[in-house]
Amino acid sequence: MNAETRSEMFGRLLKQIPNPTTELNYSTSFELLVAVTLSAQATDKSVNQVTDTLFPLANTPETIFELGEDTLRDTIKTIGLFNSKAKHIIQTCKILIDKYDSQVPETRKELEALPGVGRKTANVVLNTAFGQPTIAVDTHIYRVANRTAIASGKTVLEVEKKLIKFIPDEFKVPAHHLMILHGRYVCKARSPHCTDCTLLDLCEYEEKNL
Repeated sequence: MNAETRSEMFGRLLKQIPNPTTELNYSTSFELLVAVTLSAQATDKSVNQVTDTLFPLANTPETIFELGEDTLRDTIKTIGLFNSKAKHIIQTCKILIDKYDSQVPETRKELEALPGVGRKTANVVLNTAFGQPTIAVDTHIYRVANRTAIASGKTVLEVEKKLIKFIPDEFKVPAHHLMILHGRYVCKARSPHCTDCTLLDLCEYEEKNL
């Protein structure tokens, strides 16, 4: 796929989704960090249900740390891996308070040094909270990138690196959420809505449901 086709594809997606953003509920970079940490192996809907209860109760490193691990665990127990997530979030709060004046750091290295924060979580925070041109390759982005041939790859990291290399500069920031939303609602894993897809004539998916 050439640069002109990629530019056309992202231009069409941006026209269809003019304000692409996360479907996680948050109002600060710290709330986003907590929400994304909670979202591992959980749906955005289930995370939002938890944070709708948690954030009015505590939504800063200090207040969540004061809750303690036991109370936090009870508050988030409806989502998967709640034991380890509670532990990691409490540890992260302590580090943010002691080392970063309760602010979320804005570099990948610093973010990935936080408990429970991997490359994917760091990429989401850098892109969504700080507007950096990062791509957090989840199942949706991996599927869309390979199906369309925007950036084919056999591993998540391979796809991420190709996307960063191939996505036109003007789309590097919104591309993350454009691809997630397109994969979530149109280019689904099962029964993709090919006939309703704005990328139909440009896509290289071999099994279009025409």
